[in-house]
Amino acid sequence: MAKAHLWFLPLVLSVLYGAGAAEVSTSYIRASCKATEFPSVCVESLSGYAATIQQNPKQLCETALAVSLARAEAMRAFVTKMKKLKGLKPRENEAIEDCLDEIGDSVDRIGKSMREIKAMGKGKGKEFLWHVSNVQTWVSAALTDENTCLDGFAGRAMNQRIKASVRARVNDVAQVTSNALALVNQFASNH
Repeated sequence: MAKAHLWFLPLVLSVLYGAGAAEVSTSYIRASCKATEFPSVCVESLSGYAATIQQNPKQLCETALAVSLARAEAMRAFVTKMKKLKGLKPRENEAIEDCLDEIGDSVDRIGKSMREIKAMGKGKGKEFLWHVSNVQTWVSAALTDENTCLDGFAGRAMNQRIKASVRARVNDVAQVTSNALALVNQFASNH
């Protein structure tokens, strides 16, 4: 009777090992996110990728940048839809156009950062520093672009609902981008 259930043992062990590996990976993400300005956002946005990240600092950076890019692209789509709203004042329309340009620049820079970090390979020394410096520069510029998007929405003349919607989305994108930059900085300092 006991032999009949032995086929089940490898399955149980693989499930237990997988659960243990996922917990180790999630612990790694939590520990790494302590270096960020928004650790709870960091853990929330990256924990779903624990199996991919495992305990790989480069993969953690790539994933953080991918999350940032996805949210920046969603922000760009949202602002593009806002352009089609009826009854916008000229100042609101201008702010939306400016924001769209800034977010577009942010998307481009984060995309370049992702390609650069993937191209790093197992670079060492000056080559590694050159690649990581490019990533740091572009992600930092993307963060500036995201925050600059809000400049046109300052003042009371703006529709408060539009202003609040843009601010909430920009804050979300800026937080994950800031976290990605912190993780890249941590990766660079530990390499």
